[in-house]
Amino acid sequence: MKKNLMLQIFIAFVIGLVVGIILWVSGINISMYLKIVSPFGNVLVSMLKMIVVPVIFLSLISGSASLPTGKFGKIGLKVIVWYFVTSLLAAVVGSTLALVFNPGAGSSISAWSSLASSNTTEVVAGTTSASSAIIDVLVGMFKNPFAALANGDFLAIIVFSIAFGLALKFIYDDKKTSDEMRVKIDGVFDLIDVTKEAIFKMVDWILAYTPIGVFALTSCNFANYGSALFGPYVSLTIGVICGVIFMIVVVYSIMLFLFTRKNPFKALKKISDASLTAFVTRSSAATLPVSLKVADEELDVDPALSAFALPLGATINMDGVCVHLPFFAVLAANMFGINLGFGGLALLVLTTVLASVGAGGVPGGSLMLLFIILENMGLDTAQTSIIVGLALGINPILDMFETMNNVTGDLVCTYAVAINSDMIVDSVKD
Repeated sequence: MKKNLMLQIFIAFVIGLVVGIILWVSGINISMYLKIVSPFGNVLVSMLKMIVVPVIFLSLISGSASLPTGKFGKIGLKVIVWYFVTSLLAAVVGSTLALVFNPGAGSSISAWSSLASSNTTEVVAGTTSASSAIIDVLVGMFKNPFAALANGDFLAIIVFSIAFGLALKFIYDDKKTSDEMRVKIDGVFDLIDVTKEAIFKMVDWILAYTPIGVFALTSCNFANYGSALFGPYVSLTIGVICGVIFMIVVVYSIMLFLFTRKNPFKALKKISDASLTAFVTRSSAATLPVSLKVADEELDVDPALSAFALPLGATINMDGVCVHLPFFAVLAANMFGINLGFGGLALLVLTTVLASVGAGGVPGGSLMLLFIILENMGLDTAQTSIIVGLALGINPILDMFETMNNVTGDLVCTYAVAINSDMIVDSVKD
């Protein structure tokens, strides 16, 4: 079913691209076409925005509540810290390469200026000092959760959701907690799980509409801007692929050598089956059985560790997302004249890392999390629709590399922590 949907989305993208280019080349007045067709694309963007807040909220509560506080407390902390550090490094790599490749620079056209007519681009970190921008972000992370949910303040939602899930877990694991209270907490977990399933069913319905929305967004974008969009597509795609390769070949290799004192390339070779599976399936969850087998048979990791670290990684460790998202942020900055100063870049890195935590529980997670990045940059609905429309077209290709990065990172972390925690069943066959 998912393969058929991906094929439908790809076909819709290609048809939309062809129709858009034909309209653009013909030079005819497209105002009537845009008036009729563009609402179908805007509906898709609106539906995704409708669903992203409850999905992120419920997924993060569920994910953080599953973290261990007892037997694997110290080891679990090592895994979580490793995942956070690699996500931070990936966000820095992604942001740096995004500035180097600079997608959208030099390809702006006069029509784009009308899209930036709102004053939202003036309220960005580049117009303020870096320190005040970072302070504003830190203060903004702690808000009334109900107001944050209503207003779509994603950073505040992320922080509260993680804290709430951890609080439930700590109360549940506290020896002083009564059995009656544990039963009540189990009921809360059950309610969250049922609500998540209902929300994900709604996501399925939205995804079923996606091909129509993709056609509308793609055809309208290319009818407006024509071949000027091909440059950003090419540079963005090459940039993301380079970022993923750099993370795997350079960053992971250096970290593996520093923490295990073993040949990192031999370890990466043993991981290759899982990496290739992730590339083909484009799903960290679907790759889990292969990842667990690789950890057990190739890396000799204690199953007790891999059974914890790998599912957790499939949920919260999204290094590929952290490489991917900054490219669209820089593309948006170039398209709409946003000045990303040091404070803006620091905000971009922080937002990317925090947002990526929720990607694992979200179908098409990186696409939904793009809303968090764009809205924190001050883009309005029309501007966001342009970027999301571009992302929808190229996402299937980027997602393959992104997922490969995620799964490789999960196994690298699991192996390194196993070496450092004496959780290797047999000596690894070097």
